[in-house]
Amino acid sequence: MGVSIHHIDLAVSDVERSLAFYLGLLGPFGMREAGRFPTYRGTEDVVYLGYGDQYLGLRQADDGEYSYYGVGMEHLAFYVEKREDVDTAHGLALDMGVTIHFPPEEDRDIPGFYEMFVFDPDGFRIEVAYGPPELDPLRA
Repeated sequence: MGVSIHHIDLAVSDVERSLAFYLGLLGPFGMREAGRFPTYRGTEDVVYLGYGDQYLGLRQADDGEYSYYGVGMEHLAFYVEKREDVDTAHGLALDMGVTIHFPPEEDRDIPGFYEMFVFDPDGFRIEVAYGPPELDPLRA
């Protein structure tokens, strides 16, 4: 029996706005709305986006503000199938008017990887990257 990450939930300030961001950026690569489920609090739904058997949940935050590089998530990475997909995602991000942290470029740490970083509507840093699986140091 193994272990895998099934889903990650983000607490966001506006679920529908975040849904539009993630589907706008990653929908062209197969991410889809997988389902909406009532939360235990009974006041809202959690919306799950899926790709294959991996899911990202969007939940309404109570209050507060995310701080990049504060205690918490540093960034969330999504890998695409082709190098050109990173450029396509960058174009989509520009069309949506989101804040670009780093435009598409060669990875600074891992040779052969190509990536870009943007901030979602709540300030979470999102990476879209391509790298040949045989060069991925985490899969070695």
